[in-house]
Amino acid sequence: MTYIETLANRYPHPWKKLEEHCRQGTHVLGSRLSILGGAMTWVSEAQFVATVADAGGFGVLACGAMPPEKLREEIQATRLRTPRPFGVNLILLHPQLDALLEVCLQEEVSHVVFAGGIPLQSTIAHLKKKPIRVIAFAPSLGLAKKLMRSGVDALIIEGSEAGGHVGLVSTSVLAQEILPAISSQIPVFVAGGIGRGEMVAQYLRMGAAGVQLGTLLVCAEESNVHPRFKEAFIKAQAREAVLSPQLDPRFPVIPVRALANEGMKTFANKQREIIQKVDQGSLSLKEGQMEIEHFWAGALRRAVREGDVEHGSLMAGQSVGLVTSIRPMRDIFGTLLEETLGAL
Repeated sequence: MTYIETLANRYPHPWKKLEEHCRQGTHVLGSRLSILGGAMTWVSEAQFVATVADAGGFGVLACGAMPPEKLREEIQATRLRTPRPFGVNLILLHPQLDALLEVCLQEEVSHVVFAGGIPLQSTIAHLKKKPIRVIAFAPSLGLAKKLMRSGVDALIIEGSEAGGHVGLVSTSVLAQEILPAISSQIPVFVAGGIGRGEMVAQYLRMGAAGVQLGTLLVCAEESNVHPRFKEAFIKAQAREAVLSPQLDPRFPVIPVRALANEGMKTFANKQREIIQKVDQGSLSLKEGQMEIEHFWAGALRRAVREGDVEHGSLMAGQSVGLVTSIRPMRDIFGTLLEETLGAL
């Protein structure tokens, strides 16, 4: 008997409620649980994604700055590790986006999750011919409605409490703005600052089809991140996960939430350097944004893979204060589900 079946037998009435709340989400994802594993660059690779899927959730490969053939390798490697469905996260700013889309089509992935912008309607239609289910992030009600008209299959609303690249509006405000207006028309997953099942239950009651988790899963036993990275998460308090500064309002830098360290100070200096190049005309705004992306990808790799927790990027959401130990992925999911069922 799996841990999911054990919980379903132990809490039959709340489990039935949970299934009712999550029916839209599990239908669009094809997973047992309506829980997405957030796409975290250098973290959400084949083994991690397969582990999330095997725990009953929906894993999402983080393409990040990968070239097309590397993405193909990761898709194939994930398939070798799990028979369960998973998605691929693509950053719309990626200079090889068209080639990455072609890889997804050729490999017949079941889901594509777009981040870093609003996908074109033609791009969505192109993928859905396969058919591939398309999920996108909606930072406001207006853009959520636009994405619905463009044909996406589901939306994610992610508040500023989340780790990595975030918007400026909190999860609770986005949920109040967006869920009552559109959750009856399209599945909406809530992300950002979720660390306990009681919060999951609250968003489900408000109309969410499920949730997305990132920070809470980083310290899973099966996660390949460096032990020092995990140690930094376990020691951190919520207030230590801070937003990177935007030094010039003319320069559209997407804020990044990470644990405060020397690497955050280095980013401020890097931003000054790029702003100067843009002012001088030697760099376009788009090129400047890509330089920022490459900076974060490199800094994140140093922290995640090499354990440089001083100068690397420790991307973490404010729920990092609720991460207190290294546990198997199934235990993390099991605790979250038990808390959710108790609240329901």
